[in-house]
Amino acid sequence: MTVYTGKVEFGQDIRTSLTQAVADELCVPPASIRMVMGDTDLTPYDQGTFGSRTTPFMAAQLRQVAAAARETLLELAAAKWSVDRSGLDAREGAVVHAASGRALRFGEITQGQALVRTVAPDPSPTHVSRWTVAGRSMPKVNARDIVTGRHRYTSDLTRPGLWHGRVLRPPAIGANLVSLDAAGVDTKRVSVVHDGDFVGVSAPTAAEAALAAGRLRAEWKASPQPSDGQIFEYLRKTPPKTRDSDGRGAGAQVSGSVGGLGGAEHHPARTASAGFTPARVDDARAAAPLRLEQSYTVAYIAHAPLEPRAALAEAFRLPEEKVRVIVPDTGAGYGGKHTGEAAIEAARLARAAGHPVKLVWTREEEFAWAYFRPAGVIDVKSGARADGTLTAWEFHTCNCGAAGIRTPYDVANQIVQFHPARSPLRQGSYRALAATANHFARETHMDEVARAAGVDALEMRRRNLKDARVRAVLDAAAERFGWPPARTPARGYGLAAGTEKGSCLATCAEVSIEPGGTVRVRRLVTAFECGAVVNPDHLRNQVEGAMVQGLGGALFEAVRFADGLVTTDRFSRYRVPRFSDVPELDVVLVDRRDLPSAGAGETPLVCVAPAIGNAIFDATGTRLRSLPLAPAGLPKLERSL
Repeated sequence: MTVYTGKVEFGQDIRTSLTQAVADELCVPPASIRMVMGDTDLTPYDQGTFGSRTTPFMAAQLRQVAAAARETLLELAAAKWSVDRSGLDAREGAVVHAASGRALRFGEITQGQALVRTVAPDPSPTHVSRWTVAGRSMPKVNARDIVTGRHRYTSDLTRPGLWHGRVLRPPAIGANLVSLDAAGVDTKRVSVVHDGDFVGVSAPTAAEAALAAGRLRAEWKASPQPSDGQIFEYLRKTPPKTRDSDGRGAGAQVSGSVGGLGGAEHHPARTASAGFTPARVDDARAAAPLRLEQSYTVAYIAHAPLEPRAALAEAFRLPEEKVRVIVPDTGAGYGGKHTGEAAIEAARLARAAGHPVKLVWTREEEFAWAYFRPAGVIDVKSGARADGTLTAWEFHTCNCGAAGIRTPYDVANQIVQFHPARSPLRQGSYRALAATANHFARETHMDEVARAAGVDALEMRRRNLKDARVRAVLDAAAERFGWPPARTPARGYGLAAGTEKGSCLATCAEVSIEPGGTVRVRRLVTAFECGAVVNPDHLRNQVEGAMVQGLGGALFEAVRFADGLVTTDRFSRYRVPRFSDVPELDVVLVDRRDLPSAGAGETPLVCVAPAIGNAIFDATGTRLRSLPLAPAGLPKLERSL
């Protein structure tokens, strides 16, 4: 069985989960299915691979198609045998007539015919209660090739007559090319492309391409840029280039989560009224016995995939029907490879060279010239009764995005707004988008309200929750963690909860403060619910991977820049989680087989940072409101409230 999908494999193992869905509907062994992915000559367009959409949308579509194919095969067999369709079943790749014991393999029924059918709106996919392949742990489809190194990624590929490319990057962000002198380059052996601000070379070997790029003499004009130390004030004061008619920067008032790619450039102004006026919220807050107002910030962070951007290209500026794009499996992206810019650069070089060109970004290019997870500033004002019950909530997030912006807590009066800004650095998708920033601000603030009210952090959240799904994961995480934990000197404990992309989660953290101020995360427990679980082992892998990645943004990851230059341009200058940083990880999967399956590749990340930050406060009495929390460890702190 060959199945076609426009989705591509970024390391999330959707090849396996989609195979399970089709195997269930066609009643065939998973090993008999071959999944063709991401080939524009063969597969349908389905909007791209992003936003945890594959499981809730593509899996459902493939189930419908496979169910329609199954029904077609049953109808053909019924006609062939002149029997009633109701007496037939599909089993193990065959149609079986129980009354007579006859069986026909699917191939014997189709006999090589091209059978075209319209898929009905509801071809009755298999109910989750009758799943036989999905819902169970199944090994990765191509696991042996991956663990033995036989599997080929883009950076492994080659072609006959292949040349290698290198792009000349500007000396600073936002610099424009004034002039180019290529006299030092042997143009008989090297192809040079100069198109506007784009300059690149290609040559028979990667070494020759690098040498030729180094011999180009370019003059650039740079403009002043803010540094990372100025970024938060800059974002507050710099609205996007597109402005509302009244002169104010575009804003979005929302009552629910707003989709998008996480950066200001991806969020046009939109309004979904929450039904509350600012005056009403102000009045409710003024009447509250507990009132808090705080600001929280998040730094730009880099995607840092193991495999940098890489591409092969053979043609450019051709009619669409003359272009074929094949996307090999990618060595992770975390949202950083959506733009396909390496492929476009390779195509520009290939067209000029008359050869297929392979372009692989260096690690320095990956850190300095890729887009980043947006930096942002979040302002929160709250009002609560003396027992911690929220009565007013005002939440403004600047630049980082609207994903995960809505509070899951029940508040009678609330205003939630996203405010785009003009970012000096390129920014875009990152795993979980802005939900990490918005959860960090919200769950840190919730902890501050609980402390002010003298109420346990778990009890305070339960007191403000009507969402049964969030409540269930919060209780599950707390039970597994053993909340409230017994007090231990130099140890702190924190928790956070939330919901995003149709999933719900809660994370509990235990930290210790080591001599010298180093923060060590000792234990993380995450309870995660994404509807019906398709593959428990692989879901657990996704959750654990997100928890580890979340450590970096929580504790030390930050893009540093000044005078238009990114200074964190290699791993020795950009701290990511190491094996020694990984704490004890515990994942509680809450399987809701009464709910549709939701995507799980992103959401488990979002509660790691606030849980750790709340635990640091518990250990030290000092509240940290900026991510990363402890890039160089904590200074000497005096315990205070």
